[in-house]
Amino acid sequence: MIEHDDLAAWLRLLETPSIGRDTARRLLAAFGSPQAVFDAPPVALRELLTAEKAAALRSPPPSLDALIEATWQWLDAGEERHVVALGDPAYPRALLETADPPLLIHAVGRLALLNAPSVAVVGSRNPTPQGAENARAFATALSHAGLTVVSGLALGIDGAAHDGALAGQGSTIAVVGTGLDRVYPKRHLKLAHRIARDGLMVSEYALGTPPIAAHFPLRNRLIAGLTRGTLVVEAALQSGSLITARLALEAGREVFAIPGSIHAPQSRGCHALIKQGAKLVDSAVDILEELRWFDAPDRPSPTTSSPSVEDPVLTALGHDPVTLDALSARIGWPPAELSARLLALELSGDVVRLPGQLFQRLVQA
Repeated sequence: MIEHDDLAAWLRLLETPSIGRDTARRLLAAFGSPQAVFDAPPVALRELLTAEKAAALRSPPPSLDALIEATWQWLDAGEERHVVALGDPAYPRALLETADPPLLIHAVGRLALLNAPSVAVVGSRNPTPQGAENARAFATALSHAGLTVVSGLALGIDGAAHDGALAGQGSTIAVVGTGLDRVYPKRHLKLAHRIARDGLMVSEYALGTPPIAAHFPLRNRLIAGLTRGTLVVEAALQSGSLITARLALEAGREVFAIPGSIHAPQSRGCHALIKQGAKLVDSAVDILEELRWFDAPDRPSPTTSSPSVEDPVLTALGHDPVTLDALSARIGWPPAELSARLLALELSGDVVRLPGQLFQRLVQA
Protein backbone atom coordinates (compact mmCIF):
# COMPACT_ATOMS: atom_id res chain seq x y z
CA MET A 1 0.00 0.00 0.00
CA ILE A 2 1.22 3.50 -0.79
CA GLU A 3 2.63 5.42 2.17
CA HIS A 4 0.89 8.57 3.38
CA ASP A 5 3.80 10.89 2.58
CA ASP A 6 4.22 9.41 -0.90
CA LEU A 7 0.50 9.79 -1.57
CA ALA A 8 0.63 13.41 -0.43
CA ALA A 9 3.56 14.18 -2.75
CA TRP A 10 1.92 12.51 -5.76
CA LEU A 11 -1.36 14.36 -5.23
CA ARG A 12 0.43 17.68 -4.76
CA LEU A 13 2.35 17.20 -8.01
CA LEU A 14 -0.70 16.19 -10.03
CA GLU A 15 -3.02 18.82 -8.54
CA THR A 16 -0.63 21.76 -8.97
CA PRO A 17 -2.15 24.21 -11.47
CA SER A 18 -0.29 24.49 -14.80
CA ILE A 19 1.65 21.25 -14.14
CA GLY A 20 0.15 18.82 -16.64
CA ARG A 21 1.03 15.19 -17.28
CA ASP A 22 3.86 15.97 -19.70
CA THR A 23 5.52 18.45 -17.35
CA ALA A 24 5.09 16.11 -14.39
CA ARG A 25 6.67 13.31 -16.39
CA ARG A 26 9.68 15.48 -17.25
CA LEU A 27 10.13 16.41 -13.60
CA LEU A 28 9.93 12.79 -12.51
CA ALA A 29 12.49 11.80 -15.13
CA ALA A 30 14.84 14.49 -13.85
CA PHE A 31 14.40 14.06 -10.09
CA GLY A 32 13.09 10.52 -9.62
CA SER A 33 10.07 11.02 -7.36
CA PRO A 34 7.42 13.64 -6.54
CA GLN A 35 9.02 14.42 -3.17
CA ALA A 36 12.38 14.91 -4.85
CA VAL A 37 10.74 17.42 -7.18
CA PHE A 38 9.59 19.50 -4.21
CA ASP A 39 12.96 19.14 -2.50
CA ALA A 40 14.84 20.30 -5.61
CA PRO A 41 16.58 23.70 -5.40
CA PRO A 42 14.98 26.54 -7.38
CA VAL A 43 17.93 26.73 -9.77
CA ALA A 44 17.39 23.09 -10.78
CA LEU A 45 13.68 23.66 -11.35
CA ARG A 46 14.35 26.74 -13.50
CA GLU A 47 16.28 24.57 -15.94
CA LEU A 48 13.08 22.64 -16.68
CA LEU A 49 10.23 25.03 -15.95
CA THR A 50 9.05 28.52 -16.64
CA ALA A 51 9.12 30.90 -13.71
CA GLU A 52 5.34 30.67 -13.45
CA LYS A 53 5.35 26.87 -13.18
CA ALA A 54 8.24 26.85 -10.73
CA ALA A 55 6.34 29.30 -8.54
CA ALA A 56 3.22 27.12 -8.73
CA LEU A 57 5.21 24.14 -7.43
CA ARG A 58 6.27 26.11 -4.37
CA SER A 59 2.66 26.89 -3.41
CA PRO A 60 0.48 23.85 -2.58
CA PRO A 61 -3.12 24.14 -3.86
CA PRO A 62 -5.50 25.42 -1.12
CA SER A 63 -7.62 22.26 -1.29
CA LEU A 64 -4.68 19.84 -1.20
CA ASP A 65 -4.80 18.93 2.50
CA ALA A 66 -8.50 18.09 2.26
CA LEU A 67 -7.90 15.92 -0.83
CA ILE A 68 -5.02 14.06 0.82
CA GLU A 69 -7.10 13.36 3.91
CA ALA A 70 -10.14 12.29 1.88
CA THR A 71 -8.04 9.96 -0.25
CA TRP A 72 -6.33 8.43 2.76
CA GLN A 73 -9.68 7.83 4.47
CA TRP A 74 -11.03 6.34 1.24
CA LEU A 75 -8.06 3.94 1.08
CA ASP A 76 -8.45 3.03 4.73
CA ALA A 77 -12.11 2.09 4.23
CA GLY A 78 -11.39 -1.25 2.54
CA GLU A 79 -8.63 -3.61 1.44
CA GLU A 80 -10.03 -3.62 -2.08
CA ARG A 81 -9.17 0.09 -2.52
CA HIS A 82 -5.83 1.03 -4.01
CA VAL A 83 -3.75 3.91 -5.29
CA VAL A 84 -1.05 2.72 -7.70
CA ALA A 85 1.71 5.10 -8.76
CA LEU A 86 3.99 4.91 -11.76
CA GLY A 87 6.86 2.65 -10.72
CA ASP A 88 4.75 0.57 -8.32
CA PRO A 89 5.09 -3.22 -8.90
CA ALA A 90 1.30 -3.40 -9.37
CA TYR A 91 1.31 -0.76 -12.11
CA PRO A 92 -0.03 -2.25 -15.38
CA ARG A 93 2.87 -3.20 -17.65
CA ALA A 94 0.75 -2.68 -20.77
CA LEU A 95 0.31 1.03 -19.99
CA LEU A 96 4.07 1.48 -19.67
CA GLU A 97 4.30 0.69 -23.38
CA THR A 98 2.00 3.59 -24.32
CA ALA A 99 2.89 7.19 -25.09
CA ASP A 100 0.93 8.77 -22.24
CA PRO A 101 0.59 6.44 -19.24
CA PRO A 102 -1.25 7.86 -16.22
CA LEU A 103 1.00 8.78 -13.33
CA LEU A 104 -1.40 7.73 -10.60
CA ILE A 105 -4.23 5.20 -10.74
CA HIS A 106 -7.09 4.83 -8.27
CA ALA A 107 -8.66 1.37 -8.25
CA VAL A 108 -11.40 -0.57 -6.45
CA GLY A 109 -11.65 -4.34 -6.70
CA ARG A 110 -9.38 -7.12 -7.93
CA LEU A 111 -6.11 -5.28 -8.45
CA ALA A 112 -4.47 -8.27 -10.19
CA LEU A 113 -6.73 -7.63 -13.19
CA LEU A 114 -4.58 -4.58 -14.03
CA ASN A 115 -1.95 -6.97 -15.36
CA ALA A 116 -4.26 -9.68 -16.65
CA PRO A 117 -4.48 -10.28 -20.43
CA SER A 118 -7.43 -8.27 -21.68
CA VAL A 119 -9.49 -7.07 -24.64
CA ALA A 120 -11.47 -3.81 -24.85
CA VAL A 121 -15.10 -3.94 -25.97
CA VAL A 122 -16.53 -0.53 -26.86
CA GLY A 123 -19.25 1.00 -28.98
CA SER A 124 -22.33 3.16 -29.24
CA ARG A 125 -24.18 4.61 -26.27
CA ASN A 126 -27.37 4.06 -28.28
CA PRO A 127 -26.93 0.60 -29.77
CA THR A 128 -29.49 -1.52 -31.53
CA PRO A 129 -30.88 -4.41 -29.48
CA GLN A 130 -28.74 -6.76 -31.58
CA GLY A 131 -25.66 -4.62 -30.97
CA ALA A 132 -26.14 -4.76 -27.20
CA GLU A 133 -26.68 -8.51 -27.40
CA ASN A 134 -23.53 -8.92 -29.49
CA ALA A 135 -21.49 -6.95 -26.96
CA ARG A 136 -22.80 -9.06 -24.10
CA ALA A 137 -22.26 -12.36 -25.94
CA PHE A 138 -18.73 -11.52 -27.12
CA ALA A 139 -17.75 -10.28 -23.65
CA THR A 140 -19.13 -13.40 -21.99
CA ALA A 141 -17.26 -15.65 -24.40
CA LEU A 142 -13.99 -13.74 -24.03
CA SER A 143 -14.29 -13.78 -20.25
CA HIS A 144 -15.02 -17.51 -20.21
CA ALA A 145 -11.85 -17.96 -22.26
CA GLY A 146 -9.91 -16.19 -19.49
CA LEU A 147 -9.54 -12.71 -20.96
CA THR A 148 -10.50 -9.64 -18.95
CA VAL A 149 -12.91 -7.33 -20.77
CA VAL A 150 -12.14 -3.60 -20.48
CA SER A 151 -14.66 -0.87 -21.21
CA GLY A 152 -15.75 2.57 -20.04
CA LEU A 153 -18.99 2.07 -18.01
CA ALA A 154 -20.94 4.21 -20.51
CA LEU A 155 -24.51 3.45 -21.43
CA GLY A 156 -25.12 1.04 -24.30
CA ILE A 157 -22.33 -1.22 -25.53
CA ASP A 158 -20.01 -0.54 -22.56
CA GLY A 159 -22.61 -1.56 -20.01
CA ALA A 160 -23.57 -4.68 -21.95
CA ALA A 161 -19.91 -5.67 -22.25
CA HIS A 162 -19.29 -5.28 -18.50
CA ASP A 163 -22.45 -7.23 -17.71
CA GLY A 164 -21.49 -10.10 -20.01
CA ALA A 165 -17.89 -10.24 -18.84
CA LEU A 166 -18.88 -10.61 -15.18
CA ALA A 167 -20.17 -14.08 -16.04
CA GLY A 168 -16.70 -15.47 -16.77
CA GLN A 169 -13.40 -16.00 -14.97
CA GLY A 170 -11.75 -13.14 -16.86
CA SER A 171 -14.17 -10.62 -15.35
CA THR A 172 -14.03 -6.94 -16.31
CA ILE A 173 -12.34 -3.56 -15.79
CA ALA A 174 -14.29 -0.30 -15.97
CA VAL A 175 -12.13 2.73 -16.75
CA VAL A 176 -14.09 5.83 -15.75
CA GLY A 177 -13.75 9.56 -16.29
CA THR A 178 -14.65 10.66 -12.76
CA GLY A 179 -13.28 10.15 -9.28
CA LEU A 180 -14.02 6.69 -7.92
CA ASP A 181 -16.25 8.13 -5.22
CA ARG A 182 -18.73 8.99 -7.97
CA VAL A 183 -20.61 6.88 -10.51
CA TYR A 184 -21.46 8.21 -13.95
CA PRO A 185 -23.92 7.58 -15.44
CA LYS A 186 -26.10 7.12 -12.35
CA ARG A 187 -28.05 4.43 -14.19
CA HIS A 188 -25.01 2.19 -13.82
CA LEU A 189 -24.76 2.49 -10.04
CA LYS A 190 -25.63 -1.19 -9.42
CA LEU A 191 -23.37 -2.31 -12.25
CA ALA A 192 -20.49 -0.26 -10.82
CA HIS A 193 -20.96 -1.92 -7.42
CA ARG A 194 -20.90 -5.37 -9.08
CA ILE A 195 -17.70 -4.48 -10.92
CA ALA A 196 -16.08 -3.16 -7.73
CA ARG A 197 -16.94 -6.45 -6.03
CA ASP A 198 -16.12 -8.96 -8.81
CA GLY A 199 -13.98 -6.96 -11.25
CA LEU A 200 -12.05 -3.69 -11.06
CA MET A 201 -12.97 0.00 -11.24
CA VAL A 202 -10.14 2.27 -12.42
CA SER A 203 -9.64 6.04 -12.68
CA GLU A 204 -6.68 8.38 -13.07
CA TYR A 205 -8.74 11.23 -11.61
CA ALA A 206 -8.70 12.38 -7.99
CA LEU A 207 -11.60 11.68 -5.67
CA GLY A 208 -14.36 14.20 -6.05
CA THR A 209 -13.73 14.74 -9.77
CA PRO A 210 -17.13 15.24 -11.46
CA PRO A 211 -18.03 14.05 -14.98
CA ILE A 212 -16.25 16.53 -17.28
CA ALA A 213 -16.66 16.08 -21.03
CA ALA A 214 -12.94 16.39 -21.80
CA HIS A 215 -12.07 13.53 -19.43
CA PHE A 216 -13.88 10.83 -21.38
CA PRO A 217 -11.79 10.94 -24.58
CA LEU A 218 -8.70 10.99 -22.33
CA ARG A 219 -9.75 7.90 -20.41
CA ASN A 220 -10.07 6.08 -23.77
CA ARG A 221 -6.27 5.93 -23.99
CA LEU A 222 -6.29 3.79 -20.84
CA ILE A 223 -8.96 1.47 -22.26
CA ALA A 224 -6.90 0.99 -25.42
CA GLY A 225 -3.56 0.87 -23.61
CA LEU A 226 -4.49 -1.77 -21.04
CA THR A 227 -5.51 -4.31 -23.66
CA ARG A 228 -4.16 -6.56 -26.38
CA GLY A 229 -6.87 -5.45 -28.75
CA THR A 230 -10.04 -3.39 -29.06
CA LEU A 231 -13.37 -4.69 -30.38
CA VAL A 232 -15.78 -2.07 -31.72
CA VAL A 233 -19.30 -3.52 -31.72
CA GLU A 234 -21.38 -0.63 -33.07
CA ALA A 235 -20.24 2.92 -33.72
CA ALA A 236 -21.33 5.91 -35.78
CA LEU A 237 -18.73 7.75 -37.82
CA GLN A 238 -18.28 10.38 -35.09
CA SER A 239 -18.28 7.92 -32.20
CA GLY A 240 -15.79 8.19 -29.38
CA SER A 241 -15.20 4.46 -29.87
CA LEU A 242 -13.24 5.32 -33.01
CA ILE A 243 -10.92 7.37 -30.81
CA THR A 244 -10.31 4.27 -28.72
CA ALA A 245 -9.64 2.25 -31.88
CA ARG A 246 -7.17 4.85 -33.16
CA LEU A 247 -5.38 4.91 -29.81
CA ALA A 248 -5.18 1.11 -29.88
CA LEU A 249 -3.54 1.23 -33.30
CA GLU A 250 -1.10 3.89 -32.12
CA ALA A 251 -0.17 1.66 -29.19
CA GLY A 252 0.47 -1.25 -31.55
CA ARG A 253 -2.61 -3.22 -30.48
CA GLU A 254 -5.14 -5.11 -32.60
CA VAL A 255 -8.46 -3.60 -33.68
CA PHE A 256 -11.55 -5.71 -34.40
CA ALA A 257 -14.96 -4.65 -35.70
CA ILE A 258 -18.31 -6.36 -36.09
CA PRO A 259 -19.97 -5.54 -39.43
CA GLY A 260 -23.61 -4.59 -39.75
CA SER A 261 -26.19 -3.35 -42.20
CA ILE A 262 -24.97 -0.81 -44.76
CA HIS A 263 -28.11 1.18 -43.95
CA ALA A 264 -27.51 1.39 -40.18
CA PRO A 265 -25.77 4.55 -38.89
CA GLN A 266 -24.41 2.55 -35.93
CA SER A 267 -22.48 0.31 -38.34
CA ARG A 268 -20.74 2.98 -40.39
CA GLY A 269 -17.94 3.47 -37.92
CA CYS A 270 -17.24 -0.27 -37.86
CA HIS A 271 -17.28 -0.41 -41.65
CA ALA A 272 -14.84 2.51 -41.81
CA LEU A 273 -12.49 0.67 -39.43
CA ILE A 274 -12.68 -2.48 -41.53
CA LYS A 275 -11.81 -0.48 -44.66
CA GLN A 276 -8.80 0.89 -42.77
CA GLY A 277 -7.56 -2.58 -41.86
CA ALA A 278 -9.44 -3.61 -38.72
CA LYS A 279 -10.17 -7.33 -38.60
CA LEU A 280 -13.78 -8.20 -39.39
CA VAL A 281 -15.09 -10.60 -36.75
CA ASP A 282 -18.35 -12.44 -36.36
CA SER A 283 -17.47 -14.61 -33.35
CA ALA A 284 -15.29 -14.39 -30.27
CA VAL A 285 -13.22 -17.25 -31.68
CA ASP A 286 -12.04 -14.90 -34.45
CA ILE A 287 -10.55 -12.62 -31.78
CA LEU A 288 -9.00 -15.47 -29.82
CA GLU A 289 -7.41 -16.89 -32.96
CA GLU A 290 -6.04 -13.49 -34.03
CA LEU A 291 -4.51 -13.04 -30.58
CA ARG A 292 -3.23 -16.66 -30.72
CA TRP A 293 -4.90 -17.10 -27.38
CA PHE A 294 -5.26 -20.86 -27.69
CA ASP A 295 -1.44 -21.14 -27.68
CA ALA A 296 -0.74 -18.32 -25.20
CA PRO A 297 1.43 -19.37 -22.22
CA ASP A 298 -0.56 -17.10 -19.89
CA ARG A 299 -3.93 -18.50 -20.91
CA PRO A 300 -5.71 -19.84 -17.82
CA SER A 301 -7.26 -23.28 -17.89
CA PRO A 302 -10.97 -23.38 -18.78
CA THR A 303 -13.22 -23.03 -15.76
CA THR A 304 -14.96 -26.26 -16.56
CA SER A 305 -13.48 -29.61 -17.40
CA SER A 306 -14.42 -31.61 -20.45
CA PRO A 307 -18.13 -32.28 -20.00
CA SER A 308 -19.79 -35.63 -19.97
CA VAL A 309 -22.40 -36.74 -22.49
CA GLU A 310 -25.09 -35.53 -20.09
CA ASP A 311 -24.16 -31.89 -20.80
CA PRO A 312 -27.46 -30.29 -21.92
CA VAL A 313 -25.89 -28.39 -24.80
CA LEU A 314 -24.16 -31.50 -26.13
CA THR A 315 -27.36 -33.44 -25.77
CA ALA A 316 -29.31 -30.77 -27.68
CA LEU A 317 -26.62 -30.60 -30.39
CA GLY A 318 -27.00 -34.24 -31.34
CA HIS A 319 -24.51 -35.16 -34.04
CA ASP A 320 -25.58 -33.03 -37.00
CA PRO A 321 -24.43 -29.43 -37.70
CA VAL A 322 -26.80 -26.80 -36.32
CA THR A 323 -27.01 -23.00 -36.25
CA LEU A 324 -26.90 -20.98 -33.03
CA ASP A 325 -30.50 -19.80 -33.51
CA ALA A 326 -31.76 -23.31 -34.12
CA LEU A 327 -29.89 -24.63 -31.09
CA SER A 328 -31.16 -21.73 -28.96
CA ALA A 329 -34.74 -22.58 -29.94
CA ARG A 330 -34.09 -26.27 -29.31
CA ILE A 331 -32.62 -25.88 -25.82
CA GLY A 332 -34.41 -22.70 -24.73
CA TRP A 333 -31.25 -20.83 -23.68
CA PRO A 334 -30.68 -17.14 -24.55
CA PRO A 335 -28.11 -16.67 -27.34
CA ALA A 336 -25.54 -14.92 -25.13
CA GLU A 337 -25.46 -17.72 -22.56
CA LEU A 338 -25.47 -20.37 -25.28
CA SER A 339 -22.61 -18.68 -27.17
CA ALA A 340 -20.50 -18.63 -24.03
CA ARG A 341 -21.19 -22.32 -23.35
CA LEU A 342 -20.40 -23.26 -26.94
CA LEU A 343 -17.07 -21.45 -26.70
CA ALA A 344 -16.22 -23.41 -23.54
CA LEU A 345 -17.11 -26.62 -25.40
CA GLU A 346 -14.89 -25.54 -28.29
CA LEU A 347 -12.01 -24.91 -25.88
CA SER A 348 -12.47 -28.35 -24.33
CA GLY A 349 -12.55 -30.02 -27.75
CA ASP A 350 -16.15 -31.24 -27.59
CA VAL A 351 -17.59 -28.93 -30.26
CA VAL A 352 -16.27 -27.60 -33.55
CA ARG A 353 -17.38 -24.41 -35.31
CA LEU A 354 -18.01 -24.99 -39.02
CA PRO A 355 -18.28 -22.50 -41.91
CA GLY A 356 -21.62 -20.73 -42.09
CA GLN A 357 -21.78 -20.35 -38.28
CA LEU A 358 -22.72 -23.98 -37.78
CA PHE A 359 -21.79 -25.99 -34.69
CA GLN A 360 -21.20 -29.72 -34.52
CA ARG A 361 -20.47 -32.07 -31.68
CA LEU A 362 -17.22 -34.01 -31.87
CA VAL A 363 -17.33 -37.66 -30.93
CA GLN A 364 -14.51 -38.45 -28.51
CA ALA A 365 -12.34 -41.40 -29.43
